[in-house]
Amino acid sequence: MAGGHEARAASADCGQAADPLGLRLQAVRARTMALAAGLSDADASAQSMPDASPAKWHLAHTSWFFETFVLRDHVPGYTPYDPRWAFLFNSYYEAEGARMARPRRGLLTRPSLDEVRAYRAAVDAALDAALPALDEAARALIALGCEHEEQHQELLLTDLLHLFAQNPLAPAAFAAEPRRPSAAPAPLAWVEGRSGAVEIGHDGAGFAFDCEGPRHVQWLVPHALADRPITNGEWRAFVEDGGYRTASLWLADGWAWVQAEGIVAPAYWRQDEAGGWTRRFGLDGLDLMDLAAPVRHISYYEADAFARWAGARLPTEAEWESAAAGLDPTRGTLLDQAGPVRPRPAAAGAGLRQMFGDVWEWTGSAYLPHPGFRPAEGAVGEYNGKFMSGQFVLKGGSCATPRGHVRASYRNFFYPHQRWQFTGVRLAKDL
Repeated sequence: MAGGHEARAASADCGQAADPLGLRLQAVRARTMALAAGLSDADASAQSMPDASPAKWHLAHTSWFFETFVLRDHVPGYTPYDPRWAFLFNSYYEAEGARMARPRRGLLTRPSLDEVRAYRAAVDAALDAALPALDEAARALIALGCEHEEQHQELLLTDLLHLFAQNPLAPAAFAAEPRRPSAAPAPLAWVEGRSGAVEIGHDGAGFAFDCEGPRHVQWLVPHALADRPITNGEWRAFVEDGGYRTASLWLADGWAWVQAEGIVAPAYWRQDEAGGWTRRFGLDGLDLMDLAAPVRHISYYEADAFARWAGARLPTEAEWESAAAGLDPTRGTLLDQAGPVRPRPAAAGAGLRQMFGDVWEWTGSAYLPHPGFRPAEGAVGEYNGKFMSGQFVLKGGSCATPRGHVRASYRNFFYPHQRWQFTGVRLAKDL
């Protein structure tokens, strides 16, 4: 398959390694392969639900992105690796034509995992050869492609977690790290936020996705944020107090979801022989639950119900972003290598903690365009804008988010029932 492309799979030219963009591209592409290194063809081909994609599809789709928007559109004479694969690995770009329906991606037993790896190698070699001659528009697309691939690294991990959680053998994707005892965190403290006119949105310095801007003014009423996310132990108290059985705590759609799906606890919680919620399933397999760690894998509906039970509410996007704007987003436990990922227990200290890199934090804000938002021209303009309907904003990044990928203005978004990501909650209240 893909004859005539062997030369593109040659090693990268070391003379181009001084290009910062080339170095970033190589690092991102290598990290994706490291995350999937231990997977069998069967592991990489299965799809456990319509919202998730097979690991093999993530490996191929991220290569299709570079091949289509950089190599095809900016390298004269480039020949697609296999023209048939565009139908298989286009995600949602209507401008790129017909594609495999998302819920059917698990039917792609062919191409094999090894063939997809060869495809990646060929695309990498072609990018490396083309990089010195690319114009600024193409280089900007490579930068976007790196950010896009980092998003898929996170999705690869969370989709793999959901897949392995369906297996009664509770297999681990990565070897477990040594367990360290965690002290119970101090009771929640409240940190007063800024009020009045505040600016949010990306300020134009460095990379940002289109939906993060433009920067604009919002008005905030007096409020406070909890100093840390809610823990497993605090959530277990909600469960034991009948939180999932009390209709008055839930939005109508949330209560209907709880009833229809039989929801009684966060995703991946497991009961012990006595019926207690003491275990959880993670990328490192089945283990005892760390009660001091942030609760994760909860839906917007669950986060909203917990907040009501606790006598609080969810923060707005503007409240969260204005509070996080002066904090260092690299200080979280964000992913920087292949291996098990898990949120860290709360550390002692004053002020806002764990705003970045432990769990995505639900906000009460709908995912809508910032004032003045304009999508990019062409197919890449479909990247974010067309999803601004029926979803809610999450902030902060999780333990599965690549290091350096998040910032205060970053806007993640999911539908209110979805919880297979590392999603948690930080409370807010009016003052």
